[in-house]
Amino acid sequence: MADEIAIPLLPCRSIDEMADFYTMLGFHRIYYQVRPNPYVLLKREDLQLGFFGMPEAFKPEDSYGTCAIVVPDTGELFEAFAEGMRAAHGKLLVSGIPRMTRPRRRKNDGNHSGFAVIDPGGNWIRFTAARPLPEKEEATSRLTTSLDRAVVMGDSKGNHGRAAEILDGALERDKDTASAAELLEALVYRAELAVRAEDHAAAGHALTRARALTLTEAEREQLAQPLAAIDDLAAVLGL
Repeated sequence: MADEIAIPLLPCRSIDEMADFYTMLGFHRIYYQVRPNPYVLLKREDLQLGFFGMPEAFKPEDSYGTCAIVVPDTGELFEAFAEGMRAAHGKLLVSGIPRMTRPRRRKNDGNHSGFAVIDPGGNWIRFTAARPLPEKEEATSRLTTSLDRAVVMGDSKGNHGRAAEILDGALERDKDTASAAELLEALVYRAELAVRAEDHAAAGHALTRARALTLTEAEREQLAQPLAAIDDLAAVLGL
């Protein structure tokens, strides 16, 4: 049978809070009820997400709610969501609940690009590209290998503390041997992890190091996403 549609049903404290958050991301409300049980259904193009209200004792930070959504282009969808966040908040939400991670290659998902929206209910909505990114022709450096491990730990598993430890060791080990492009990607992610941990001093230090790197025009074009992330993180830090 073809043309099936799956609609995740996820918990939250307030269906109104969820409706406001997802409206910011470009969804619109197609069903809403308060009684007998709070429930809201939201839609963006072919994507639908349903949320049911929980008792007041429900804590989003303790939620196990999650779902995986396969999309044609994670970069395009991320930018659409980011535009909505910037319009509503003047910045990207990268720490606390709610927040959003950036699209990155996931070694634990066959090199598919992925990012996550952690919504006000503490649900992890995991967006994955339908096709994997091409394998890099050149040999993968030690720093890039460590970055891949850190992304799995920080973005897939939500353990930003352990991810930061992995990167700190790798950045110290490879600071004199890694290329500027490799250092930039690692430092930008390290800054993002620090923001999640509310360690603004470490985040500012990583951004300062990233901005001091010398890049060619070709590298700047290739690294457009991490360079844009520098501006987003600087806005969060007020730098």
